[in-house]
Amino acid sequence: MTDEPDIEPIEITYDEDRYPARPRKLRPRTNMRTSNIRRSFSDPRSADASNPSYVEWLIRQSMLRDAEILGRGLSGQPSMWRHPYARPDARRAIGVASVWFTAYPISLITGSQSYLAALGDDALWDAFEKIGITAVHTGPVKLAGGITGWSSTASVDGHFDRISTQIDPAFGSDDDFRQLSDVADNHGGSVIDDIVPGHTGKGADFRLAEMGYKDYPGIYHMIEIPEEDWHELPPVPEHRDSVNLDAATEKRLADLGYIIGQLQRVIFYSPGTKETNWSVTAPVLGADGKTRRWVYLHYFKQGQPSINWLDPTFAGMRLVIGDALHSLGDLGSSALRLDANGFLGVEKSAEGSPAWSEGHPLSEAANHLIAGMVRKVGGFSFQELNLTMEDIRDTGRVGADLSYDFINRPAYQHALAMADTEFLRLTLRTSLSTGVQPVGLVHALQNHDELTYELVHWATLHRADLYPFRDEEVPGAQLAETIRADLVEKLTGDAADYNLVFTTNGIACTTASVIAATQGLTTLDAITDGHIDDIREAHLLLVMFNAWQPGVFALSAWDLLGMLPLPSSEVSELIAEGDTRWVHRGAHDLMDVDPDATMSTSGMPRGRSLYGSLPQQLEQDDSFATRVSQILKIRTEIGLDIGTQLDIPDVAHPGMLVMVHRLDGGDATLEDAPLQVTVLNFTGEEIEGTVRSAELTPRRTVYDAVTGEEIGRVDDLQSFTVKLAPYAGLCLLGRDSDDEDPSTSTETAV
Repeated sequence: MTDEPDIEPIEITYDEDRYPARPRKLRPRTNMRTSNIRRSFSDPRSADASNPSYVEWLIRQSMLRDAEILGRGLSGQPSMWRHPYARPDARRAIGVASVWFTAYPISLITGSQSYLAALGDDALWDAFEKIGITAVHTGPVKLAGGITGWSSTASVDGHFDRISTQIDPAFGSDDDFRQLSDVADNHGGSVIDDIVPGHTGKGADFRLAEMGYKDYPGIYHMIEIPEEDWHELPPVPEHRDSVNLDAATEKRLADLGYIIGQLQRVIFYSPGTKETNWSVTAPVLGADGKTRRWVYLHYFKQGQPSINWLDPTFAGMRLVIGDALHSLGDLGSSALRLDANGFLGVEKSAEGSPAWSEGHPLSEAANHLIAGMVRKVGGFSFQELNLTMEDIRDTGRVGADLSYDFINRPAYQHALAMADTEFLRLTLRTSLSTGVQPVGLVHALQNHDELTYELVHWATLHRADLYPFRDEEVPGAQLAETIRADLVEKLTGDAADYNLVFTTNGIACTTASVIAATQGLTTLDAITDGHIDDIREAHLLLVMFNAWQPGVFALSAWDLLGMLPLPSSEVSELIAEGDTRWVHRGAHDLMDVDPDATMSTSGMPRGRSLYGSLPQQLEQDDSFATRVSQILKIRTEIGLDIGTQLDIPDVAHPGMLVMVHRLDGGDATLEDAPLQVTVLNFTGEEIEGTVRSAELTPRRTVYDAVTGEEIGRVDDLQSFTVKLAPYAGLCLLGRDSDDEDPSTSTETAV
C-alpha cells in the first residue's frame, strides 16, 4: 500500500488520575429529592404493590428468594470444600466431556415425551455412544420471559431471559432433568446446563425491583428518576411497560448525572426499536406507596434487564450463584454455560467517550467468583465470550474453564466460502501468539445462534493494527469489513436467498446451508438429493477442522441430520422484528419418534433433513453420523483433544490448511511427545502440495492415523508431500522408518 491507512486508533482510558470516573458535580441535594408519595388501599384483585397478596405471590416465584434458600442449605457443609476451585482447568473439563451435543429445546420433535425426557432416552444415548458424544448441553430450559400482572409472557430471546429456577413445564420437570443426568451418567456422559450472569427476564425479580421492594432493585442497573425530571423521559404507551431511550435522551440523562450514558456498542441495534442500551419504565406503584419511574440498562433486548454485580446489596450476585447451585446440586448437571458473561462491569469513562462496558476488570472478578463456585462443588463451566482474544485469554486465566470459539468459527466458514484459508491461518496464528491455546476452546459447528461475524478482535482493539492479507498490509478494521463483505456476498442474497443477514452480528444459516451456498445452490428448491454427497463431504471437512485439534468439539442436531433453513414464510411472524435467526432453528426428529410430525411441541415448523435420522444413519457405513464417529474415535485414541498446538505453517496451496500438535496431555516437560499433523482441503477440487514445518522431525515416516496407510517421509527440509481429494482431510502421525507396522509401533514425533 502506498498511503498510510486513514484510521486513527480509538483509545479509551479509564485512569481516574486523568479522567473523572463520575460527573464533576454529583448534586447530592438534587439527587436526594423524591417524587410525591401516593398511597392506595389494598385490593385483593389488584396486580400491583397495593395488594400484599400479589407482592407475596411475586416473592414466592423470585429467583433471589430461591437463591437465599439454596445458599442456606449448602452453607457450612463439607461438600463445599472437597474440590479445587482457584484455577481453570480445560483439560480436566475435557476429560469429563470431550464431545458435546448442543440441543435446543423448542426445536426437538419428541413424540409423546417431554423435551427433557426425550434427551434422557436410553436409545438416544446408545446412539450418542456409537458416535462418540460424551455430553449433552440442554440449552436453556428454565422458565423465561416475563410477568405482566398475574400472567406470564413469552420469552423474547429463546429462553435466555430467565425468570425462575424452575424447569419450564413446556420442556419437562425437575425430575425429568434428574433422570436425564442419571441416564447420561450410566452411559459415561454428562449434562451441561445454563446460567445467565448478565441479565434476567422481566419476571418476579424485576417486578419487585420496580416496586422498590427490599434488595430487589439492587439486582439490576436501574436508576430511579425523580418526578420533577420525568419530563425528560419519553411516555410509555398504555400497552407497554417500558420504552427504549433514543440517543438524545440518553445523553441528557447522562449529562444530568443519572446514567453513565452511551456504552461501547449497541447489540441488536435497530432504529426505532433499540437505539441505546437504556429503557425507561412507566410509573410503577411501590410497596411503600411511592410511585417511581426507573431507567434500566439492558445490553441485549428490553426484556433482558442487566444484572448489577457491584451493588451494595450484592443481590444480583446472590441470584446468579443460587441459580448455578440449583443446576449443579439439585438437578445433577456437571457443567454450566455462562451466557452473556462478558458484560458484567460498566463504568463511566473519559468525558465524551463511551462508558467502559467490555473487558472491564469487574467482569473478570465476577467470572472468577462464578467459575470458582462451580468448581468448588465439582463442576466446570464454559463461556460464550465474543470479545477480543485478549479478553478471552484474561478471563480464561481465572474464570470459566473453557471458552466458545468465536475466534475461528467465522474464519473457517470464510475459508470454505472463498476456497482459501488465508484468513483462517491468520486467526489461528493470532490466537496462538495472543496466548489462547485451542485446548481451552469449544470448537463448534452450528448452534442456536447466527454465524457471528462481528470479528470483535479486529474491529475494536486492533482496528488500526496492520495485518498481512491478500498481498497487502491492511488495518484490522478494514480486514473485518472485508471478511464480512465476503461472507455476505458468498452466503446470502443472490448467492443463497435462504441464508439471511442477522442485524449487525452475522448470518442466520445452518452448516449445510453455508455449504450449499458455496457450491452454487441459490434456492432451497435447487438443493436436490443429487447434491447431498457433495454437501456431506464439505460438512465432514468442517468436522475434521473442529475435531482434529485440541479442545472440545461440539455439534448440534441440525448438523447431525444435515438440516436446511426454514423458508422465511414459515416463520414470518417470528422474524418480523428483524430476528432472522428463527429460519435456522427448524424442528427436527433425531430418533424418528414421530415421522409424521410437521412441527415440534413448541410450534417450530419441521425443517428438511438431508442425512436422515440417527437410527437410519448408524445402519449405513458411509453416512454422516457414522463417518463422524470414525473422526472422533481417532481423536480420542491419540489424545488429540488434550494436546498442545505448535504451528500453523504456510501452505503450498491457498485452499490447504495445516495444523501441527504435540500429543503431550498438557505436560510441556514431557520428552519426545509424539506430534500429530492435521491437513485439510477447503476446496471442491483435488489438490497436491508440500507440508513443511520447523516442528517436524526429519526422516520420520508419516502415516494416516485412521487407515494406517503410509503417506510419505519427512525430508531433511522438514517437509513431505500430500495429495488430497476434494474436501478431504488427513490426521497424520509419525513412526521411525524401520517400524513397518503402525499397529505395533509406538508413535513418535512426525
